[in-house]
Amino acid sequence: MIKKESRNQMRLTRHERVRETVKGTATKPRLNVFRSNKNITAQIIDDETGTTLVSASSMELNLKNGGNKEAAAKVGEKIADKAIKAGIKSVVFDRGGYLYHGRVASLAEAARNKGLEF
Repeated sequence: MIKKESRNQMRLTRHERVRETVKGTATKPRLNVFRSNKNITAQIIDDETGTTLVSASSMELNLKNGGNKEAAAKVGEKIADKAIKAGIKSVVFDRGGYLYHGRVASLAEAARNKGLEF
C-alpha cells in the first residue's frame, strides 16, 4: 500500500523547492511567513549569517482571533514598521510553501502598503 504524504509534508516539499531560489542577504533579507490554524508569524531573516533580524506574530499583538485575514494584515503592518525602524526597506518574499492567497496575500499587501518593498 502506498502511503500518502500529509498536507504539511507536501507544503515543506514546496518550501524546499522555493528556498532553492529565494535567498536572503544582508542588503535584501528574506521575509518568511508561517501560518497555523490559530496564528500567523512573519520573520525577516538574513540567510548569510542565519539570524532573524525582525519578527512579528499575531500572538504578540494579543488579537482575539489570530487566524484570519484581518490579523494577517495587522501582522504585515507590524513587521513593516519594525523593519523600517531597523533600516530594512527592501526584502525578498518567501511564502513558505503556502499559496499566495488569503492570509499570506493579506500579510504581504499590508507590508507593501506600509512601505516595505518586494
